[in-house]
Amino acid sequence: MAPILDGHTLEFLSRSPAQTRRLGARLGALLQGGDVVCLEGELGSGKTCLTQGIGRGWGTGQTLVSPTFVLVREYARLEDDTTLYHVDLYRISGAEEALTLGMDEFLGDVRGVCVIEWAERARSLIPSECLWVKLAFADRPGRSGQAGQNRRALYFEAQGERHVALLQEFRQAAFGV
Repeated sequence: MAPILDGHTLEFLSRSPAQTRRLGARLGALLQGGDVVCLEGELGSGKTCLTQGIGRGWGTGQTLVSPTFVLVREYARLEDDTTLYHVDLYRISGAEEALTLGMDEFLGDVRGVCVIEWAERARSLIPSECLWVKLAFADRPGRSGQAGQNRRALYFEAQGERHVALLQEFRQAAFGV
């Protein structure tokens, strides 16, 4: 699957977790304070893998760990006072419960970047300006359990002027188009 050339969308087929992390690193290097990246997809579809790459490219010196049980992890960037908020909404029941995490305080904060796994669970809290990434298994394993285990389809959709510009920068950095 090749990238599609539409101003606010991009589609990509990742063939391995390492490729997904590299793609995330390219995106992470472009993120600025106030940016919100929303991730949606089944268990095991690569959300945390992509986020680990985002963290590396963004500049945290730490390895990102899934915040499934703590719900929010904060990471400092080495060169400034910007914070990366890694949020996992898998265990919440909806937007009201997500508010108890303090999301209203850091979503869109110019001193922070926010990456939200399972963002669809609190859709009403998500700012209208964001980059939405849907991850899916490209194909299911066959009877042998081997085929398609690592292939993931990633569909990026930019919402709002800043995130459309971000997607354009990302397309150029990742694919040269």
